Amino acid sequence: MRISDVARHAGVSPSTVSYVLSGKRSISDSTRRRVLDSIETLGYRPHAGARSLASRRSNVIALVIPLREDVHVPVAMRFAVSVVTAARAHDHDVLLLTQGEGPEGLHRVASSAMVDGVIVMDVETEDARVPVLRSLDLPSVLIGVPADTEGLTCVDLDFAAAGAACVHHLADLGHEDIAFVGQPPSVYDRRTGFAERTVSGFEVAARERGVRAALHPCASGEARALAEELLRRDRVPTGLIVHNEPSVVPLLDAFADAGRTPPDLSVVAIGPLPPGSPDLTRVDLPAEEVGARAVGLLMDKIDGPGGAGVTLLEPRLVRGGSTAHRPGPTVSL
Repeated sequence: MRISDVARHAGVSPSTVSYVLSGKRSISDSTRRRVLDSIETLGYRPHAGARSLASRRSNVIALVIPLREDVHVPVAMRFAVSVVTAARAHDHDVLLLTQGEGPEGLHRVASSAMVDGVIVMDVETEDARVPVLRSLDLPSVLIGVPADTEGLTCVDLDFAAAGAACVHHLADLGHEDIAFVGQPPSVYDRRTGFAERTVSGFEVAARERGVRAALHPCASGEARALAEELLRRDRVPTGLIVHNEPSVVPLLDAFADAGRTPPDLSVVAIGPLPPGSPDLTRVDLPAEEVGARAVGLLMDKIDGPGGAGVTLLEPRLVRGGSTAHRPGPTVSL
């Protein structure tokens, strides 16, 4: 079906139908209503370009998710899929920007008028993109929380509370020596927000509970070496918190080779369980809910003023078979 068919049905010229769709010229209410009624009756679907002109929107949002070498792609893609799914429910498509372009990429997207808004991931504590987001006339939401949130809209898991919940769980079971296997060193070097906040919550809770606790960043392929190092210590940890999805299975395998298997070694994971891992006690990563919340907040800002603020989802610790009370000392009779 063509625009001329709508014009014939409405008794107007094709240019009038075009003006109704584009909004470029003032059309009387009665004529506009007649054209819109014909469009509905005939089931005409205008070209996407015409729809965007009429609404002054592209019906596209951008998702900025730099796929760096130290980013665990399966987890990143969970967020991407959740954003795409939620955006489609709002009749929007998603432009995926995976290059680490920083502020320049945001300026490029904003100046092109390709998108109605932007969702930014991989947020750093002192993120160079934040001043740009404040200066652009483009609605934005961050999945993550920088140090300065003034004027920003942010949503994320409360990672500080997640780190603390793991410590409290192990301390409640009597564990006094806890190792935290964290992200690759480069993630902490660039001060990635979610990683810093998790460690902060872990350290604060460890001090509160009076347990010995230490952070061990773990690069790709170094999980076994780290496990062997921990096993050589005078005080081998009885509790292990793992915030590094690719390292979960190699860590467990290395400890098992030394005769330490859950729950003899109590293990808590933060994030999704990788394939091949046992039923671990864990704090799940609510990627689907975070993505949907981010899209909803962005649509509110696209449709109206939309308020700034930080939304942190409460972590939920799910008890699995990998944690138990710390064995007491053997008493000789």
